[in-house]
Amino acid sequence: MAKTIGILTGGGDCPGLNPVIRAVVRQGINLGYNIIGIKNGWKGLIENDTVKLDLSSISGILPKGGTILGTSRTNPYKKPDDFNKVKDNFKKLGLYCLVAIGGEDTLGVAAKLVKEGLNVVGVPKTIDNDLSATDFTFGFDTAVNIAMECIDRLHTTAESHHRIMVAEVMGRHAGWIAAYSGIAGGADIILIPEIPIDIEEVTELLKKRHSRGKTFSIVVVAEGAKFKQTGEVLQEEKLDAFGHVRLGGIGERLAQEIEKRTGYETRVTVLGHIQRGGSPTAFDRVLGTRFGIKAVELIEKNQFGHMASLQGNKIVSVPLEAAVEKLKTLDMELYETAKVFFG
Repeated sequence: MAKTIGILTGGGDCPGLNPVIRAVVRQGINLGYNIIGIKNGWKGLIENDTVKLDLSSISGILPKGGTILGTSRTNPYKKPDDFNKVKDNFKKLGLYCLVAIGGEDTLGVAAKLVKEGLNVVGVPKTIDNDLSATDFTFGFDTAVNIAMECIDRLHTTAESHHRIMVAEVMGRHAGWIAAYSGIAGGADIILIPEIPIDIEEVTELLKKRHSRGKTFSIVVVAEGAKFKQTGEVLQEEKLDAFGHVRLGGIGERLAQEIEKRTGYETRVTVLGHIQRGGSPTAFDRVLGTRFGIKAVELIEKNQFGHMASLQGNKIVSVPLEAAVEKLKTLDMELYETAKVFFG
């Protein structure tokens, strides 16, 4: 009798999820497995909400953004009953193994389930690129390209109106998107969560630039960046299921401070969910595909509790716990490269 593989996608959506699903289904069927999609992340496993996946299910999904399975930020460890339902439904569905596609929170749950004796393998997913034990995650390249294009467009309007334009990009704890898109888009200042914002230093850099005859500037700031004096800027204090606050507003606060201290007209653009919507880049389609095939290979080799990882140009296996034990913050060598062009 054929063994059954389950797949779920948890946390925020991002470009490249569907290529992973497609690869798991195609390779799984090639090797004789039945495939079940768990809908809406861990919520679907709590509620036993599933869909059968076959070759017709994955037809045409390669270039499609988001996830055909749906997603949520459900934490099955929030309530004891939910955790028990996950274990019960795992057995009811006859799952031989579950492929959990997600970031720090989703893979953290996956690692706990492995300790409970369930067969789970992971695929790393975060546009923030802040998961340890993998060089890159799919979705990051797409987000950077979208942000870069937006910064390119801000240059022309900033120059026309002689303004400072602040572009707020994603990045809760790590400045990967800000650094890559800022360097690629020719930003004049890049502000990241890893280094608290010194507003005096920022305004001095802008004044120095304007003293050289420049009449506009582009400032890129990650959503999780914080001022030295006041810390994170929040939309609300309410926590999600994994204890995260809802960030938002750093761009607006920064623009206000810059205009107040320099007198230069300043505007802000918040890119928000645009960065993680739409079709994935070629890089993310290929990386997602390779991760999906590796996940099935891990199942074949009984390497439960492991996840696919990109190291150099090789897809390798690493323990789930290595991915979630700490966040991968921005490489400061890259930030030093960016700083050459500040001001």
